[in-house]
Amino acid sequence: SLRVAGNAGPKGPSSINSKAAALLSCRTAQLQAQASPLHSSVLQRKCQKLQRLMWPFSLMGKEMENLILVSRSSKVITALLLTVLDCVTSLPLDDDSVCTAEEFAKYSIVFTGKWSQVAFPKQYPLYRPPAQWSSLLGVAHSSDYNMWKKNEYASNGMRDFAERGEPWALMKEIEAAGEKIQSVHGIFSAPAIPTGTGWTSTELEVHSRHPLVSLAVRIVPSPDWFVGIDSLNLCEKNHWKQEVSLELFPYDAGTDSGFTFSSPNFATIPQDTVSEITSSSPSHPANSFYYPKLKNLPPLGRVTMVKLKRSKLGFPLPQPNVTAVGNEIESSISETPLDCETSLWSSWGLCRGTCGHLGTKRRTRYVRLQPANNGTPCPDLNEEIECEPDNCV
Repeated sequence: SLRVAGNAGPKGPSSINSKAAALLSCRTAQLQAQASPLHSSVLQRKCQKLQRLMWPFSLMGKEMENLILVSRSSKVITALLLTVLDCVTSLPLDDDSVCTAEEFAKYSIVFTGKWSQVAFPKQYPLYRPPAQWSSLLGVAHSSDYNMWKKNEYASNGMRDFAERGEPWALMKEIEAAGEKIQSVHGIFSAPAIPTGTGWTSTELEVHSRHPLVSLAVRIVPSPDWFVGIDSLNLCEKNHWKQEVSLELFPYDAGTDSGFTFSSPNFATIPQDTVSEITSSSPSHPANSFYYPKLKNLPPLGRVTMVKLKRSKLGFPLPQPNVTAVGNEIESSISETPLDCETSLWSSWGLCRGTCGHLGTKRRTRYVRLQPANNGTPCPDLNEEIECEPDNCV
């Protein structure tokens, strides 16, 4: 209950309290009447009389009016919050939130590198360093976390991994996300591959509340290029997928502006978003993945995940030999034809010959890119035409 503090006056505190209450109820009625098309003149006159009687307490009355409005506003806000919460509980859940499969599942994961000189003949790195892959780094998580995402900015940790293959900052970011919002179940990794073609493997565990898998493998050498998976869901409602196989294509982390595998460090300022590298994008002839005659690039790698079976006692059963996957690498690599590329013609040389007779002059060009895999062969690199000898009188 609201009470008026201060001098009671000749009629005592109870009289003042009753008039204050009447004034407040009157003011409330006025506010309600203003929201309605009907306005009562009797109500207006009654309120004016009460206001004159209570003028010594006008300031305090104003404060109490504000309290009444705040109280009413609080009730409205509370009602709105309850309504919103009720709506949220009735909304459909995210894909990973509705996983009702058994709590844990283990998978073997094999990454296969398919980066060969046959499939990617342009500027293929043969030395210092030759084509190879960094170690694989991955995470099992919920939809509250993204290790990397196309068309979004790479984190500092992802930048370090894509540019230099250093995983420590990225691992710290993943661990921090797991501690703050409980969005990470675990990190997994696999050894590096010392050549462009080869395979590496490890095991990972997912949880019904963390059924998504993300991973990245750096392309070595490269400015900031990598292959990977973003938020692959291994759960299908009430069961775990038995096997998943995905072809991988190159991505640019958006932190370095180099065009070729061996480009020197050249930071992108301001930083760009993560983007997929295609046969025509970036649209620049110097780009190492620029193959304008191809509709799509051949896959640069592949990831295969197979669910591990468990015995009734919970122990993992013997699994088929995953190294057999490596035997399929060479047979699955497609040949990418590479046409010869030449420089522009040089300017014509001097006309050589004896006066009174026709002479010849020449121009040349050189090979910028040798053909490969039945690509268009190189044209003639020299050209001669007849001319009148110079300096003849």
